Amino acid sequence: MQPTFLAASPFLPLVGVSVLILMVHIALQAMIATKELGSSWNAGPRDDGKKPQGKLAGRAERAASNFLETYVAFIALAFGAIMAGDPAGIALIGAWIWVVCRIVYIPLYLAGIPYVRSLVWIGSMIGLLLMLFVLLF
Repeated sequence: MQPTFLAASPFLPLVGVSVLILMVHIALQAMIATKELGSSWNAGPRDDGKKPQGKLAGRAERAASNFLETYVAFIALAFGAIMAGDPAGIALIGAWIWVVCRIVYIPLYLAGIPYVRSLVWIGSMIGLLLMLFVLLF
């Protein structure tokens, strides 16, 4: 069986973008931690348990953790929507909302902007709920 329906899905580019968002989180954490603790710490085995202590490093770590909390759900829902055959409906709108919100969330969290950041997070949850709606109903 040829998975041609997967190749034609508009969800796949969004899955790709989600991987880029993940890579941005990883790169931000690494760059901020390296700036604070040095390249020898980053290249070493980190056996001493030393962790970055700066505000920005903490924010980058928490933003990445927050992303990972919803990332698995996004991937599962995206592939569920592909299998359900909703290539251009409400699930795709939800996926776009999630992706855009997750991109906007990064600078808001790093800048320490309250409330707006929370609203953007709520927007990403609404995106996931739209995707879930297609699978449940």
